[in-house]
Amino acid sequence: MKKERLELFRRMVLIRRFESHAEACHAKGEIPGSLHTATGQEAEIVGSCMALRPDDYMVGNHRSHGHPIAKGASINPLMAELFGRSTGVCGGKGGSMHLSDFSVGSLGETSIVGSGVPVAVGAALGASLQGSDRVSLCFFGDGATNEGAFHEGMNLAAIWKLPVIFLCENNLYGVSTPAAEVISVKDIAERGAAYTMRSEIVDGQDVEAVFDVVGAAVSRARAGEGPTLVEAKTYRFAEHAANMGRVLLERGLELEEWLKRDPIELYRSKLIAGGTDADELIAIETEIDDEIVASLDFARNSPYPEQSEAFTDVFTEPVPTPAWLNVVENGDG
Repeated sequence: MKKERLELFRRMVLIRRFESHAEACHAKGEIPGSLHTATGQEAEIVGSCMALRPDDYMVGNHRSHGHPIAKGASINPLMAELFGRSTGVCGGKGGSMHLSDFSVGSLGETSIVGSGVPVAVGAALGASLQGSDRVSLCFFGDGATNEGAFHEGMNLAAIWKLPVIFLCENNLYGVSTPAAEVISVKDIAERGAAYTMRSEIVDGQDVEAVFDVVGAAVSRARAGEGPTLVEAKTYRFAEHAANMGRVLLERGLELEEWLKRDPIELYRSKLIAGGTDADELIAIETEIDDEIVASLDFARNSPYPEQSEAFTDVFTEPVPTPAWLNVVENGDG
């Protein structure tokens, strides 16, 4: 159990450091496009993913750098993908909001709110038809529960008793709009009742509580008892997206109170109180720092995709490369 607890801690810290360095690189212009971080939400991410087996499925969302990390993915190709390099998990063509790593069951992420729900339900249906006991874990935010895809997916999973865990990361805001202003129920978990689906509410800042609740849902799903809706009450410390500016200031004292419930610091205190040597945790963090530096070196030293790669991984493959592109690549244009 001690090894498992230290791994919970390690993965939370790894996500925090990965995203912190990614934000710094984004600010310097090294990472293109938008960057949505999950700082403050590490406990619900890690607790959920570590309740799975390596061959189980996981679907993320637009704020999901940490989800494949929590599932056990190598950070080198993840970092390279943020940098848009050919060694990235999607060949440098997916970027921050479209990470996937099939080797650990991470089926992908998307910037379209709620769109991961039918993907996760489809994966669960496939597992069921194949006679497998794999389960599918689907992450989405509070805002996604107002989308049609969420309700369609929940309904389908319920009537077919599919092995899905719907994990709502309720961080209380959709960009800067309080969730309470746009959601009709007090607790998103209440929405499971519409589909006669078991629902649970868990403290998203308590990694072991999340692990236990999701673990129980996984066990039910494997036993053929159908899906579960889990609402993790959590909070993102950072802006909606990196370098947006003023959003943090608008949250004032609320943010200060949530910062006191930093999931990593809460778990550090719990581990030390339970007999773990503080130096052991420091050693883990030092190893993580070295791992992050190595991933940055890997990303920076990796090549960009060739121009011709724009015509691969599309609906029809390969798409004939236009003559003008060959001219440009040969230096004749």
